[in-house]
Amino acid sequence: MKILLIIPFLFLSTVVFGDQEARHRMIVLTDMGADPDDEQSLVRLLLYANQIDIEGIVATTSCWHQDRIRPDFIEGILSAYEKVQPNLLKHEDGYPTAKALRKTVKEGIPKYGMEGVGEGMDTEGSDWIIEVLERDDERPLWISVWGGPNVLAQALYKIDKTRSKKEADKLISKLRVYTISDQDDSAMWMRKEFPNLFYIVTPTDDYGKSTWIAINNNHEGADNSYVSNPWLEENIQQGHGPLGARYPDTSWGFEGDTPAFLGLIPNGLNNLEKPNWGSWGGRYELSIPDVNDFVDGGSVVVPEPETRPIWTDTSDIYTPYRKSEFKRAVEKSEESYSGNAVTLWRWREDFQNDFAARMDWSTMSYEEANHPPVVHLNHPNEITVKSGQGFSLDAYGSSDPDGDSISFLWFHYPEAGTYKTFVPHNGAENFDRVNYTAPKVEKEETMHIILKLSDKGTPALSRYARVVVTVQP
Repeated sequence: MKILLIIPFLFLSTVVFGDQEARHRMIVLTDMGADPDDEQSLVRLLLYANQIDIEGIVATTSCWHQDRIRPDFIEGILSAYEKVQPNLLKHEDGYPTAKALRKTVKEGIPKYGMEGVGEGMDTEGSDWIIEVLERDDERPLWISVWGGPNVLAQALYKIDKTRSKKEADKLISKLRVYTISDQDDSAMWMRKEFPNLFYIVTPTDDYGKSTWIAINNNHEGADNSYVSNPWLEENIQQGHGPLGARYPDTSWGFEGDTPAFLGLIPNGLNNLEKPNWGSWGGRYELSIPDVNDFVDGGSVVVPEPETRPIWTDTSDIYTPYRKSEFKRAVEKSEESYSGNAVTLWRWREDFQNDFAARMDWSTMSYEEANHPPVVHLNHPNEITVKSGQGFSLDAYGSSDPDGDSISFLWFHYPEAGTYKTFVPHNGAENFDRVNYTAPKVEKEETMHIILKLSDKGTPALSRYARVVVTVQP
């Protein structure tokens, strides 16, 4: 019999992880009509409209759509959402009405990039960003950029010209930008002119090198069936009501813009305030990237040298777990995979199943559909241990609202903490409790231990808990 060292203070409190986390505020900038992927992303986003406060949907231009905007595409999708919103409410509270969302739809300027920034270039879209930003709400405002960001650039231009430095700095400090590459030249202008602006981006004209491309590309090690046209047809488009029917066929790559909001969905893992922690939207490090790593010449927007650190691509090493036919229910794959795309596709099965389940909510009763499990931690999600000390983590009491059987999987996520060497568990990683021995350290380090809790419903759904372990010398 093994004797385990259990840290007594771990069991003084309980943390429950459902979908009750504070909702993020978000404004979408979309070059709707340039590529059907924006329509696809909006369909998915509306299924999470009760978990993200959508405070604006602004029609913009981009390098692919330089002189026109298409707010009518947005209206078509909202009309489909209007038909399914009552059924969505049977599954979770908080879905806004289509009427309320229509009030947030605004038009940007039908000009490309910096041609639409400056004196006399204000639009209802740029003014709306400022209005929302100035509301009495201390939460950050996320700008989810699916096309060109010149509407945001114009808002910043106006703030800079019409507010005191103190007022401007306060407003800009509330902004969080996640943009899908640079789709016009105003992006680079903003990063230079506003060096304190929080900015997540792959500054590349070679989309194949980006992190976000993992949403739809085939990757060795990933289950690529989840990004196939047959999967989309069966799980999203056909037989799933009016909103699913509005999800168009893929022309280039499906939902290239979706990573710009995936990390805002409350699931116990996501924390985009700390992009280096990793989320459904990928993982990013604050650095000054070498522009030569990104220039390919395949786009009209050629990256320029960065003048300050931005949140940009980094790499994970990931070894997938597979179902085992006998004995322990899961086993590690023999192969490991690395790269920036890995930081996103490692979660692909989970976020695609979540999408499919919510699309089911459009038409099914509560009893027919699947709903995510609820993680129950019997200790805080931040603990402190000593170098070389044993400790135990405990999620006994986790449950599923549909009564489904649940599975546990604990793993160390080395890249998310400061201690980069993988720390193995002691015993079984698929039990409701797991045991670890802290590494021996000479300075204070952090380790991130992730619990993935999955049900056996159809489609199988997962939620998480992240335990940040501080290891002291």
